[in-house]
This record gives sequence, C-alpha cells and structure tokens, in this order.
Amino acid sequence: MLALVIFIGAGLGGVARYTVGGWVQDAAGPDFPWGTLVVNVTGSVLLAFSYAFLEGTGAPALWRAFIGIGLLGGYTTFSTFGYETIRLLQDGQWTRAGVYILASIIISLLGVVLGFRAAATILRG
Repeated sequence: MLALVIFIGAGLGGVARYTVGGWVQDAAGPDFPWGTLVVNVTGSVLLAFSYAFLEGTGAPALWRAFIGIGLLGGYTTFSTFGYETIRLLQDGQWTRAGVYILASIIISLLGVVLGFRAAATILRG
C-alpha cells in the first residue's frame, strides 16, 4: 500500500513539475532556468511546511509518505536536499551539513559531466 501511495504521489508531482516549470520558463524566456529554480524553491518551501505541519498534527505516516516522498519528491528532489541539510544544521551537525552540501553539488555536477560524456561516447559508436 505504501509503495502505491508513493507511486501515485510521484506521478502527480512529476506532472506538477512539468506544468509549473514549463509555465514559468515560457513566461520568463530561455536566458536562465527560471522554471527549474521556481520548482526547486517552491518544492523546498512546501516540503518543509508539509513535514512540520503533518508532524505537528500527528498525521498518519501514509500521508507524510504521499506528500513528502511521493508528491514533493516527484515535484523536486532538491526540496529533500534542503530539508535534510537544515535538519543537520538544526541538530548542530555543521561539518556533516557542509560535507553534504559540497558533496551533493560537486558530485552531482560531476555526474552530469559523466552522463554527457557517456552519451556522447555511445552516440559516436
């Protein structure tokens, strides 16, 4: 049941990401990735709000999974990165938070480079 709830939420979140990101990007123009930025920022705000609110109300874990992992996870994984980073900082784990931030950014960017190179290599045959 939990996997199905997450699956449905992720599908809805993905459609929301496509819709919101596309609408913002079309309105702002192609010179900067405004659509992605807006999705990442709004996703971060929504994830923090929903987790804090649902924890405060004692909502069932199924709702937290649907909204946090499914809906907002499908909308943006950047929100999870922001949430986890702030939690580390709130727990006083400054070094871990710093390592997490740097590793997430640097390794993700290296992953993009690797992905580009792998695709180019395959396409060249």
